[in-house]
Amino acid sequence: MVDERSAGMVLYRDDAGKKMFLLLHYPSGHWDFVKGRIEKDEQPKEAALREAREETGITDIQFVDGYEERIQYSYQYDGRAVRKEVIFFLAKTCTSSITLSDEHLNFTWLEFDDALKKITYQNARSLLAKSKKLVFA
Repeated sequence: MVDERSAGMVLYRDDAGKKMFLLLHYPSGHWDFVKGRIEKDEQPKEAALREAREETGITDIQFVDGYEERIQYSYQYDGRAVRKEVIFFLAKTCTSSITLSDEHLNFTWLEFDDALKKITYQNARSLLAKSKKLVFA
């Protein structure tokens, strides 16, 4: 089994008093947060910032203290089992426009309840749910 580590973020912004969360549409069909592999000699927060920049063009990102969540799952790639750990951070931006990378099909900014419904996987819904007390404090 191959081990893989990634980092990502639950990214949100304020829009006229509403909290809007960014979801990306992945080619496999699911909706999820910004995330990607941690490169050699890179810290998880550095990887999350780099992935956000590469996947969305967003660079004005402030991490929210008190949120670091880890999820683990397994999948098959080229006939090999991969065990993946992803470290997620909560972060805020003032940017609303996205320059989408070719890694994704689409994006959307949604309010909390709508984002919770649109997210495909339960582990990602749990990440969003755990952010609620910090975002709406």
